[in-house]
Amino acid sequence: MKKILLLATGGTIASVQTEHGLAPDTTAEEILSYIPEAKHICDLSVRQILNIDSTNIQPEHWITIATTIQKEYEVYDGFVITHGTDTMAYTASALSYLIQNPEKPIILTGAQRPISAPITDATKNLMDSLRFASKDHVKGVYIVFDGKAIVGTRARKIRSKSYSAFESINYPVVAFIDEARILQYVETEREPHAPIFYNRLNPKVFVLKLIPGIEPDILEYISEHYDAIIIESYGVGGIPFHDNRNFFNELERITKKGKIIVIATQVMLEGSDAEIYEVGFKAINQYNVLQAYDMTVESASVKLMWILGKTKNFDEVKERFYKKINYDILIPE
Repeated sequence: MKKILLLATGGTIASVQTEHGLAPDTTAEEILSYIPEAKHICDLSVRQILNIDSTNIQPEHWITIATTIQKEYEVYDGFVITHGTDTMAYTASALSYLIQNPEKPIILTGAQRPISAPITDATKNLMDSLRFASKDHVKGVYIVFDGKAIVGTRARKIRSKSYSAFESINYPVVAFIDEARILQYVETEREPHAPIFYNRLNPKVFVLKLIPGIEPDILEYISEHYDAIIIESYGVGGIPFHDNRNFFNELERITKKGKIIVIATQVMLEGSDAEIYEVGFKAINQYNVLQAYDMTVESASVKLMWILGKTKNFDEVKERFYKKINYDILIPE
């Protein structure tokens, strides 16, 4: 029987009703009391490391979670983290970069209803996570939710209230979990690697969503406070340069200052391919501008935090940004 460590961080799964709305209060030990059948699946230990709404999650908390796993890595066969759903995709991406090449499962889960509620998805999600974490040959960072195992860098919350809150973006769902029946469609690499832990992030990353009418000088203002800007552009990736709202002048100015610019897309599926149209081709080829391709914005933003914690040199940032980590990016040949 595998030894699994459950790390509780708060979120809806741990929330109770207060006069100001739902707020995390249920402890890790109390969560465990709702799943007595877990003892038949694994040797489960619990630890409370946070108890906050995931809206309050910050990069410093990601470091705390990763450091806790690093300290306990040799003791346990896998890790399950209970977490609020609102920023779970960001945390899953962060752990994918802070803990690379893990030979053990690191699984995030949570719920759309508190575990103490009469009707809840919490117990199913928890039990599914424990079953998947206890399965042989499972390794890496995942979100397990509503019967699906999703690679950590590919998850996005697409529904605010429904139990089926998360979807895998531009990558297949790894496995479907139906109680003890697990159908795994994407196998992980069997070749062993030594895990690498990191403990530094640079949170100075800004995501700017374009809308018609936005003024280019916003880039200059943002660049004074941030080291990297992800521009959520339109379609496959384009930057406006027509008439008096010409973003190219600002791109030239701030990239010469060493700021990192990444073009992403507001479209959820299929990713960017900025060189198809003139509005993207010129931006990519005239300035030091990267593009996210099929990465999620959640993953791209956290990956930049990880990279900028190591270097701000454009060529080095480019090399690291386009290196595939936990299946986060597929660059067209």
